[in-house]
Amino acid sequence: MDAENTNRPAGSSPARGAHLHGPSAGGPHLHGGQAGEGRRGGTDGEDLHTLYLAGGCFWGLEAFLKRLPGVRRTVAGYANGSTENPSYRDVCNWNTGHAETVAVTYDRRILPTDVLLDGFFEVVDPTSLNRQGNDAGTQYRSGIYWQDEADLPAIEAALRRQQARYTEPIVTEIEPLDGFYAAEDYHQDYLGKNPHGYCHIDLGAAEAFARRMGLAEGRPCIQFDGLCESPDDPAVAGAIPGAKAGAGEAPSASADGAGSPAEAAAKAAPDAKAGAADSTPSAPGAGPLDAAGVADAIRARGYAAPPDDELRRALSPEQYRVVRENATERPFAHPYDHAFEPGIYVDVTSGEPLFASADKFDSGCGWPAFSRPLSKDVVTEHLDRSFGTLRTEVRSRAGDAHLGHVFTDGPAEAGGLRYCINGAALRFVPLERMDAEGYGYLKPLVEQQEAGRAPAMA
Repeated sequence: MDAENTNRPAGSSPARGAHLHGPSAGGPHLHGGQAGEGRRGGTDGEDLHTLYLAGGCFWGLEAFLKRLPGVRRTVAGYANGSTENPSYRDVCNWNTGHAETVAVTYDRRILPTDVLLDGFFEVVDPTSLNRQGNDAGTQYRSGIYWQDEADLPAIEAALRRQQARYTEPIVTEIEPLDGFYAAEDYHQDYLGKNPHGYCHIDLGAAEAFARRMGLAEGRPCIQFDGLCESPDDPAVAGAIPGAKAGAGEAPSASADGAGSPAEAAAKAAPDAKAGAADSTPSAPGAGPLDAAGVADAIRARGYAAPPDDELRRALSPEQYRVVRENATERPFAHPYDHAFEPGIYVDVTSGEPLFASADKFDSGCGWPAFSRPLSKDVVTEHLDRSFGTLRTEVRSRAGDAHLGHVFTDGPAEAGGLRYCINGAALRFVPLERMDAEGYGYLKPLVEQQEAGRAPAMA
């Protein structure tokens, strides 16, 4: 990489084919207003950072990104291919593997990373393989390429939000940046220089998105309920616990994952069967526990899985394959699929309570289905890209056991979630056995829930 390219002013275009960054590059990172790994501390306290976004023809995507408040520089180029210094003709005709990509440098104080990614998906179809608009070919695939692993939580949360919008699998490529070469000069700011040129994107969507999200140039973004609020607004100042301005990370993660289906459903239906354990008495005569109290009561018992060799001996081969090797049992094969007796379902590895019978329903999918866990803290969520699809895996907290997946096609009146769980990962404790097996502290909850349960569940 030429030294002259590292010192190029932020407003100018890089030399054609400048290798701006990639793990295979021997040159230094380019920082700040340059395309390259982002850093804190631009001019006037800016928090500059760079991501590499592929979304079809880079003419339109670059023009869209330029219109977002907080964007400081864009470079159209070619990313994650197999050759060095490709030309546009090479990429189009010689199967170099590059994606038309825009390096976008932005101020995370004004445009947080998760908001930038939501804007990206406003104009990119993440379910379209190797095609955006009228442009088809691998160079037109959608992708998010990163240099800083700290970006991954925000990227994965954005993908989960998108998957909740689509029934088709997400095919957007998520990879570390492996080389980025600036495109020819005539491609840079193409639509700025050719206002009537070809564009597959509605550029007016940028202004509409910024307005809807509360973005404004020169104003730090304090995120509240997914939107940006002004810290100078008296209605906002002091009224947003934990609100943050600046760094642009994904919203602070709950136990079920930032931007997870569980969070989305909670916002969509905050009153639906609220608080899986909100009214659980901790002891006879005690007042009701809120959800946090129940989570604390479960955590206080210190559930833990035994060492793996002991676990292997204690479980059946199928149980072990499911919880430790992420296997999936055959549909309609486990007796828990159509079991609706009162009680709780616990983690087969640790014994930690996970689900209540009153939250179980017949989804017809062939696996036990629940509308929610006993507490959101007893499960964790993880992005699962296996089998060419994008899903949200559910694991147990104490035992780190693979349980299944969570989807957003559950009963709307119960919050809209469907926890599709392998029966082999669970052990059922009937209501009448809860005291004897040490789960009596949850028995009032189960009795209360069962009293209000719809009579026909099976």
